[in-house]
Order: sequence, then C-alpha cells, then structure tokens
Amino acid sequence: MERLALIGGTGVYDPDMLKDIRDEVIATRYGEVQVSIGDFQGVEVVFLQRHGTGHTVPPHKINYRANIWALKELGVTKTLTTSAVGSLNESMKPGELVLLDQFIDFTKSRPFTFYDGEDGVVVHTDFTQPYCPSMGGLIRGAATELGLKLHGKGCYVCFEGPRYETPAEIVAFQRLGGDVVGMTNVPEVVLAREAGLCYAAVAMVTNFAAGISPTPLTHSEVLEVMQKNAESIRSLVMAVLTRLDPSKQCLTCSPLAE
Repeated sequence: MERLALIGGTGVYDPDMLKDIRDEVIATRYGEVQVSIGDFQGVEVVFLQRHGTGHTVPPHKINYRANIWALKELGVTKTLTTSAVGSLNESMKPGELVLLDQFIDFTKSRPFTFYDGEDGVVVHTDFTQPYCPSMGGLIRGAATELGLKLHGKGCYVCFEGPRYETPAEIVAFQRLGGDVVGMTNVPEVVLAREAGLCYAAVAMVTNFAAGISPTPLTHSEVLEVMQKNAESIRSLVMAVLTRLDPSKQCLTCSPLAE
C-alpha cells in the first residue's frame, strides 16, 4: 500500500488530523522506529515524531536513517515535514512560514547516507533540487488559498546542536546565503532522496537568530511561538495532504539505481 508521511517537529501533531489511528513499532536494520498510522480522507498517513514522544531525543541523537528506512518499508512515497527555525533574514519574521528549497550542511557527527560503501557500491546523489519541486508547488498553492504568509523559497542552514549558534556563526551563515537555521533537516532530506521519497519541508520561524534577536535564545520562546501559530501550520498541512497523490511518481525524486 502506498502511503503519505508527515514528520513533525515541535508543536505540530494533532491527533484529530487522522482517523482510526494505530501505533506501530517498525524494526529496521538501523533500529526501531515508533510511528502512528491513520486515515486522512481515504489515504493512509504515517506520522513520525522526529524528537520522539515528549520531545526527548536531541537533534544530534535522532536516528535519521532508521526513520527514513521505516517510512520506505511502510510504502511511503511522499513525505511532508515541518520544523522550527531561527531566522537569519530580517524579511522572514517570527510566526511566518518558509518553504525550503536549498540547504547548507554544518552538521558534524551524524550518519548521513545509506550508501556507506560496505557493499562495494559507491553512489553520488544529485542535489541540484534537494526538495521535491512538485510538492513545493502544491504547498505554495495551498498557502495562497488559505491566505497564509509563506515565503516561497529559503535556504536552510543545518547546525549540529544541541546548543544554539553564536552571533559570529550567524554572520558567517548569512554571508553564505542562509535564510534560516535549524538542527534537524540534514541528513533527513538527504536520506529521503536516497530512498526515493518525495520530500518537502515547511519551516516555522520562531525567533531571530543570535545577534539579530535583542534577547538571548530559549527553547521556551520556540515553544511559545509554535503554539501561537500551530493552527496555521496545521491548516496548511491538511490542505497539502488533500492535494498529494501517493501513487503519482515524481521524476526528480525517483529511486536511485542500485
């Protein structure tokens, strides 16, 4: 069965979004993954809490390979993800949404590929378009219909964490072309492409980054903004899910030849 998936960051999940929900534990070669599976208007949707139940897994400890492999084994073809980000771009303000179209990777210690060469196969994956362009078009259209403030593109800088960035690092990221900064999108987006999943990411700006924000950064600030704007991102998620066809193949994100 072909399914859709929703990977949620802070403050996104609402049990009322899906019907007939069941929890499952998926065993993969990389470890076990807990998911919830439910019906959304006749289509099965797999929900995966990126940070675990109760936000207990820090970003550098998330088992990204197990998560994406589990979705692949469950027959997922398209994955919509959400996350909280800090803004490096003063035109992208707290409470606004950003559709990611590029990333810069500053992670350090995470397993980042399924193709580690142990089987003697070397694979180099094209990342000219890191995020699914067809899903991106649907997301922009849904946001317009809902009247939501969505920046149609943005470059995500992925930082290792779990600490926040220094003002000097933020200045460097700005000079490199970054728009927003977070701790979870890489290697998630990389693994999704390797697995042949269509993958799109909508980021919620929760604060301006260090050195731009007039106050020190706190996780409570992130939670407060996410909770305040949760209805907007949930309405966008549901509108996008109604537009996705899990059986429709995307050439940009098609599985790599083995």
